[in-house]
Amino acid sequence: MAEVIALMTNRRLILWLIAGHLLWSCSLLGLWAAGRLMVAPGLWWAALFLALQLFAAGQLILPVLLLHPWYRSRLFYLFWGLLLALSIWLINQVPPGEAWSPLLTVIKSGLLLLVATLTGTVLARHITRLWEILPIGLVMTLADLVSFFHGPTAGFAREIEQYYRLPEGPAPLIDMVLVKLVFPGSVGLAPVFGISDWIMVVFFAVVARRHGVNDNLFGAPGETLARQGRIGGYLPVPVAALFAGTVLAQATGLFIPALPLIALIVLLWYAGRFLLLRRAGREQ
Repeated sequence: MAEVIALMTNRRLILWLIAGHLLWSCSLLGLWAAGRLMVAPGLWWAALFLALQLFAAGQLILPVLLLHPWYRSRLFYLFWGLLLALSIWLINQVPPGEAWSPLLTVIKSGLLLLVATLTGTVLARHITRLWEILPIGLVMTLADLVSFFHGPTAGFAREIEQYYRLPEGPAPLIDMVLVKLVFPGSVGLAPVFGISDWIMVVFFAVVARRHGVNDNLFGAPGETLARQGRIGGYLPVPVAALFAGTVLAQATGLFIPALPLIALIVLLWYAGRFLLLRRAGREQ
């Protein structure tokens, strides 16, 4: 009986998750329409638009914090993974000049976030001890930095930069896994981060919840907010780290890998929190 209840709860939460991502995509479309009316907006407006979109995306993590552990076969994950990947690929085949291109772009961004959210949630359930995120964070940081300096990441960055400055021909293949967001005064949506960045954002948030760590910078733990149905009060540390990295890249005009920065900020936050708790314990 308990398994049936858990299954029904998970189905309801996943439906809420899908509806939330669809609503997020629609809000991006409205924000894009409003942003086109702005003439020569400054960096502060760009930062505000980015903050609104990432903060709203952060609320989409709340349903997965309540998901019950439920193990499926590999065929189940393979089927849904291929179906979502095929949907993203089909949307990516639409030429950028078409009238419905902005609509399909925001839908694709929502699909990418949905896939990343589910993937990060599945990965987080394999972390049995909190300290295990330390080697994962270090390996992830080193791998991304090596790829940036000596691997394909730098080449991908140049391809994307050249394409969006002079969009001729088909988009680079890497464009298919980039989440695009709205910036004021822009004709279209701009790529901001990759699907792997959001996977790790959700991964760190779910790990924090599973091990009883409050990573919400606005107060109450995300699980508590999710159970109470309170939306708009959740800002996990990884989302703030992604925002900081994106603003830094926009301000400097440099391509800054988000994964190492996310891992670094999260690990430093954990270290600082541990030291504070240890000091409080000694004082007692």
